[in-house]
Amino acid sequence: MKLPRTVAVLGTLTLLATTFVTAAAADDRQDRQGRGPERDAPAAGAASFADLARTAQRSGPGHGGGTTGGAIDMPRAYPSQPDLTVYPPADDDATDLNGTISYAEIAPRLTALMDSSDRVSTQVVGRSTAGRDLYLVTVTAPESRRETARQTGWREEIRTSPERAAADRRLAEGYKTPLWISANIHGNEWEGTDAAMQVIDELATSDDPATAALLEDHRLYFSLTLNPDGRTLGTRATSLSLDANRDMITGATPESRSFVATAQALQPLYAADFHGYTDVLQVEPCGPPHGENYEYDLFIPHGYAVARQVEDDVVAAQIPGNTYYDPATDEAVDENTGFIKIPYRDTPSGWDDYPPIFTAQYAAFHGATTSTVELPKGRTGPATTPEDAVINTAVAKQTMTSMIDYVAGHHDAMLDDQIEAFRRGVAGEPKDALTVDDVAAVPGPDEWKQHWDVVDDQDPVDLPRAYVIPVGDGQRSAADAEALVDQLLFHGIEVGTLTRATRVGGATYPRGSFVVDLHQPLRGLANALLDLGTDISAKVPSMYDISAWSLSSLWGATVDSVGSTTDRPVGKVVPLRGEPSDTRVPRGARHVAFDVAGVEDYRALNALLEEDVPVWLLDDGRAVVGRGDGRTVREVAREHDVPFEAATRQELRRLDEAAELDDLTVAYAGSQDDLLSLTELGFDDLVRVTAAGIEAGAATGTTGLEDADVLWVGSSLTLPAGSAGREAVQGWVDDGGSVVGRTAAAFAVAETYGLVEGSAVTGNRSGNGIVDVDTARSSFLSAHPQDQAFVYPATWFTDLGEGTTAEQSYDADRPFLAGHWTPSGAGSDGPDAAAGHAAVVSGEAESGARAVVFGTSVFFRTHPKGGLGQAAQALFWATSDA
Repeated sequence: MKLPRTVAVLGTLTLLATTFVTAAAADDRQDRQGRGPERDAPAAGAASFADLARTAQRSGPGHGGGTTGGAIDMPRAYPSQPDLTVYPPADDDATDLNGTISYAEIAPRLTALMDSSDRVSTQVVGRSTAGRDLYLVTVTAPESRRETARQTGWREEIRTSPERAAADRRLAEGYKTPLWISANIHGNEWEGTDAAMQVIDELATSDDPATAALLEDHRLYFSLTLNPDGRTLGTRATSLSLDANRDMITGATPESRSFVATAQALQPLYAADFHGYTDVLQVEPCGPPHGENYEYDLFIPHGYAVARQVEDDVVAAQIPGNTYYDPATDEAVDENTGFIKIPYRDTPSGWDDYPPIFTAQYAAFHGATTSTVELPKGRTGPATTPEDAVINTAVAKQTMTSMIDYVAGHHDAMLDDQIEAFRRGVAGEPKDALTVDDVAAVPGPDEWKQHWDVVDDQDPVDLPRAYVIPVGDGQRSAADAEALVDQLLFHGIEVGTLTRATRVGGATYPRGSFVVDLHQPLRGLANALLDLGTDISAKVPSMYDISAWSLSSLWGATVDSVGSTTDRPVGKVVPLRGEPSDTRVPRGARHVAFDVAGVEDYRALNALLEEDVPVWLLDDGRAVVGRGDGRTVREVAREHDVPFEAATRQELRRLDEAAELDDLTVAYAGSQDDLLSLTELGFDDLVRVTAAGIEAGAATGTTGLEDADVLWVGSSLTLPAGSAGREAVQGWVDDGGSVVGRTAAAFAVAETYGLVEGSAVTGNRSGNGIVDVDTARSSFLSAHPQDQAFVYPATWFTDLGEGTTAEQSYDADRPFLAGHWTPSGAGSDGPDAAAGHAAVVSGEAESGARAVVFGTSVFFRTHPKGGLGQAAQALFWATSDA
């Protein structure tokens, strides 16, 4: 289930000693009718959390291993029945606690189904963090290669040529509309998987003519477990301790990347994701505020009607042990009241569909009507009981069956709505918010209309004609710009490049600048990703999760919104094919240089330092590299897509006053956010420290700080006054050890050891969003300044003592730009209280030790890439001798 942030906040990092299944050897799995014997998975191997973090980071989008739009190879005919790797049973499998299907059982069961039915196909659409296969099961009537090619062509026509699709009679009569049911993205919410297996089994073996007709007209897709590692371990999160159902935009986990790619490949008419546990069955659609970029008049009629059919069918089924919703008390009861819980109808705030970080909210941008389903019976201890698991499975099965029945009975109208959603995008029509006055005219099922909020649930959006990501001098970070483009391609967004310099709205953009024209099928997703967003603080008292996430504002790249959607195109643009690259290394240069501004730049910098290549960092953000082994530089350029240039004479003359960098060893106190972010920046010599460990090791000199160049603080690190541990840290600082970190916790550490002076104030802890910040001209951050940052929550610094410098401040007039941040109590923790105060501070001791403390959330689920770059700047500045 989606939980309020106070419950769902990501856990503190622990180094996992659990044994994980390693990835199966890559075998060529060809689509074919027959299959050979099952194959065994290779022996399991041990993997630490840090190892998993590095592996997942290397394979993420923007690092050469990311999935781009349409990357899943779908079968050429059905059935497609490959050999499946059989994974060995895991010790202490969490499914033993409630009798649900273990991951190790899934492949043999699917194999048996494929042996007995030509309706069942299985494909592997990714691997989990620990290397387990992620299965997509398709149930449909057999198709020849010719028929499958025709279905593929129709699917593409619906998205790219929707006007033609709307008039295509053969498509209307012959398109097998896709329905997608997924489960278990939260590992310890098990029963959706079991229900899906039961539904698949019945569909595969039924002799009912209605079932045969259903499979002639539809493809039914099932993602059985989107988080097999968590399913096995009994954890909500993945093996990276990340919640994959918060990760659809960022793609930090292979599990969420697989979901995104599957959504693109299937283009489902309807999609539902199964979770738990909320005491009573809960089926979306959601309550307000509704995301501005959804075509809500096309989404809500059938979305609500599906939920109502599920309600009627589950109530009628009277499943033994099930619970029901009492509207009078807003509670779950044992008596059959005739109601389940439908957030759109029953939850005025706190269960919204605003951010597209969740499965259902993300899939809706691919033309689907969607629902998150929450099963009723919760855990007793670490798991549901076997008895409650049986109830949940029965409820989930009935819910799936009802959904399939509804789509089968209304697929023509739902397909018309999907085509219309894509048509609006391709045509670039203005985006109309669904207001109370518009509701009566919306075609389709009507019952939802009585519940549309009298306050505007959906704010209007003025769509630009395009977003331009400039290249050249107008771009803050070429590396972050390319990473942003990679991410857009990963999401299936169409991106082009200018064929010549073009003037738009008073600005001239160089040839090669990237253009995201919003006349495209996924214009809603494109604008949701790139728009700043809205300050929705006044709309509802609380929000479920983050309320702003703009890649334009938070990923470190310069992005301009240009024109209006009804304007003419932005110059001559050619489609971008594949990820952009500008790798180059000049021949013959004894020293080369590159800008260090973005995440990939810092990864390249750390890769050079790891190989003992001499690097100097100038105060304008340019790194000068001594070629040394030219092969190493070339390898780094290729791996990290760095455009090296010959160092100029002026740059070489400045080397005497520049800092020659060291390969840093970073001790860190923090969560998985800190470890994953530091790893993504290329810092690989990481030592985790805790207050208890420092105290215990103080007597023997094994605190973890001995070889550290800098201490990163992301969580509390409090040592009592006079303790051996505090004395050990003080001695380390007195020897020149620097402290860098985030939040009031880092400020407390820096102040304790004499590096800064002042007060740290933390804003409302549920307040989150995008803030406007001003960077001091003299700041070390001014080499590549950024105008926006993310907070969750914000911290600001007041009463700064002598020697404590404000490197960056919250804007004095309008600090909060987008998201949800309201003051609580007396109002001293709202945006107005932060206005004008320091957002980033620094200090320096006589020993030369430095401190940098961020009040902004530079590390948050690895999402704010611009923040990651600032953190790396701080780490190198704090350890610099210049």
